[in-house]
Amino acid sequence: MQSSQGWLRKTWSVWLGLWLAVGCGQATVETEARALRLSPLWGAQARSRVAAGNEHSLAVRPDGTVWAVGYNGNGQLGDGTMSDRPVPVAVQGVGGVVAVAAGDAHSLALRSDGTVWAWGYNGSGQLGDDTTSQSLVPVAVQGLSGVEAVAAGSFHSLVVRSDGTVWTWGDNYYGQVGDDTTRWRTVPVAVTGLSGVVAVAAGSFHSLALRSDGTVWAWGANYYGQLGDGTTTSRRPVPEVVQGLDGVVAVAAGDSHSLALRSDGTVWAWGHNGSGQLGDGTTNGRPVPMAVPGLSGVMAVAAGYSHSLALRSDGTVWAWGNNGSGQLGDGTMSDRQVPVVVQGVSGGGAVAAGDSHSLMVRPDGTVWAWGFNGSGQLGSGTTSRRPVPVAVQGLSGVEAMAAGDSHSLALRSDGTVWTWGDNAYGQLGDGTTSRRQVPGVVQGVSGVVAVAVGSFHSLALRSDGTVWAWGYNPYSQLGDGTTSQRSVPGVVPGVSGVEAVAAGDSHSLALRSDGTVWAWGNNYYGQLGDGTTSRRPVPVAVPGLSGVVAVVAGDSHSLALRSDGTVWAWGNNGSGQLGDGSTTRRTVPVAVQGVSGVVAVAAGSFHSLALRSDGTVWTWGYNRDGQLGDGTTSQRKVPVAVQGVSGGVAVAAGDSHSLVVRSDGTVWAWGNNGDGQLGDGTTTSRRTVPVAVQGVSGGRAVAAGDSHSLMVRSDGTLWGWGDNGNGQVGDGGPTNYAHTPVLSLLY
Repeated sequence: MQSSQGWLRKTWSVWLGLWLAVGCGQATVETEARALRLSPLWGAQARSRVAAGNEHSLAVRPDGTVWAVGYNGNGQLGDGTMSDRPVPVAVQGVGGVVAVAAGDAHSLALRSDGTVWAWGYNGSGQLGDDTTSQSLVPVAVQGLSGVEAVAAGSFHSLVVRSDGTVWTWGDNYYGQVGDDTTRWRTVPVAVTGLSGVVAVAAGSFHSLALRSDGTVWAWGANYYGQLGDGTTTSRRPVPEVVQGLDGVVAVAAGDSHSLALRSDGTVWAWGHNGSGQLGDGTTNGRPVPMAVPGLSGVMAVAAGYSHSLALRSDGTVWAWGNNGSGQLGDGTMSDRQVPVVVQGVSGGGAVAAGDSHSLMVRPDGTVWAWGFNGSGQLGSGTTSRRPVPVAVQGLSGVEAMAAGDSHSLALRSDGTVWTWGDNAYGQLGDGTTSRRQVPGVVQGVSGVVAVAVGSFHSLALRSDGTVWAWGYNPYSQLGDGTTSQRSVPGVVPGVSGVEAVAAGDSHSLALRSDGTVWAWGNNYYGQLGDGTTSRRPVPVAVPGLSGVVAVVAGDSHSLALRSDGTVWAWGNNGSGQLGDGSTTRRTVPVAVQGVSGVVAVAAGSFHSLALRSDGTVWTWGYNRDGQLGDGTTSQRKVPVAVQGVSGGVAVAAGDSHSLVVRSDGTVWAWGNNGDGQLGDGTTTSRRTVPVAVQGVSGGRAVAAGDSHSLMVRSDGTLWGWGDNGNGQVGDGGPTNYAHTPVLSLLY
């Protein structure tokens, strides 16, 4: 099987700042730096990079792309369809985004150039494009520039411009547009009489604005006192000041309640309280603000339909109010009239609240969700509600990956390893033998810099030069001196200073920093290279090799690339996979003939690949399915050039198919395609010359399993295609095959 060698780990700079992401029933709020300067609690610019709508969720990645998950009946996910998505999909046609907001069924994105884009439901003109037609992809909001903050109510939208004015559009039945009328607006209009505004929030039918002097202003529906003016007058079409509040640094709005965060870290609430969402220990409504008791050191707030969230400076999240779907995250579905801690999460950097679900972002970029999940808005790959937080299956910063017979591994930039697919022998390393269709973390190993997989076993190389192994072990391929399988990683004894690892069907290789190669496991064909055919339960040195810079392992043969650009091979040679002009098995390394200047190698089950410094790819060995890419199905005992490929930068080999990444970021594939592993949209049984993998660009690295393929893009996202019968593609979907690339849940 193809192994994946780690490259030097980069330090990924995750621009998070300090987010104040506030969901507004069906909304989110952005607080800008000018508001933050009111308080010593914050000093960095904060923008809402997560948002929770009624039944959908949005997140902005560090590369400025927007990803969406959940209900999509009105196109609010922006992927050009109206299909619900239980795992995140990319929003089409908008980049450079710095903040998002989510309404009942529409979405907003603020770009770094100060323009606003909108998509989804538009029956009230809430997209601001001068129509009432829904849009399945983002459209520009008309007439806006210099925008610094966005918010979305159920059916209306708000922005703050750099001059401190507020502009609104959409539904205005309750005066929530704030232009002293109750007429719908399909393009933005200025809110009457407001200046010096630094942040806005939108409830279902009311609006809030935070001014630079720390006062809060409100307008729109007021039937529960959510405007905080001491009355329950049904509507206010122009802003009025909220009574008794000063020193405010952030605001949030639920369906009919409002929250304010003061610079002293206390939270104040007013409006509807039927589920205890004001957090004062009662269910009595409040037409003026009152402090939420027992909370201090708060640095962000969010409001759902009838629940509230607070993020404290110690990284804990506290919640109160309606809990019928588990949106409070305390492990129950009981309403709470005072704050309770959300279980199992810490280190929060931002929070958001939807109708009945909640989100939290950690500074490491991971997103956690809990509550209602009927449309998949938690991004967990299911539609099951969660009364405690679960990780959104979407992790950034994939550095390397590897593919086994029917399981997959990914190495993240934080040094953790994530696995999915078949687990009959514990090869996922999660302490079980249960199959996983979505990625889960490998237990008990950290600081990993490279990974490799065999047919049914896995390897991880740590930064301290030790090798760890788990999974199937009847041939001692785990190198621990036993033949007992392991469902969690154990250290391989007797080898240190390792710089790269590789795994064959049932043998393993390690390259040490001194350029020597060590091997263990099955040796029936001499694939350990020690001059014998004796199985080795612990590592032994491969004699006669030095100056090695890379190793790979096929089903039962091994390859080593030396620093002089030559390739050496040993083990099974029944199909000419050693490239020495014969079909004689070799128990010690021999030179591959007729190829030089090699910079990378790969090994399939019974064929081999070499990438030369000139970008050409050369192959040899078994070729029944066209896996050599030379336009024939004839096996080759010495290397031949792959047809029509130039500019290669990375190669991979599966059981009987091959992959190359070109310098332009495209991926090309050839060989067996019975399970769609070539990614060309077909299952044409074989391709004897390369075909382009459809629908992906920006490729950085590839890996190939028995009948599936993986690709890491330059943005750190992971894509897979081919056989998915055990979930090895990692998209969480019910389909057994993916004929074109799909986004893995690890991205």
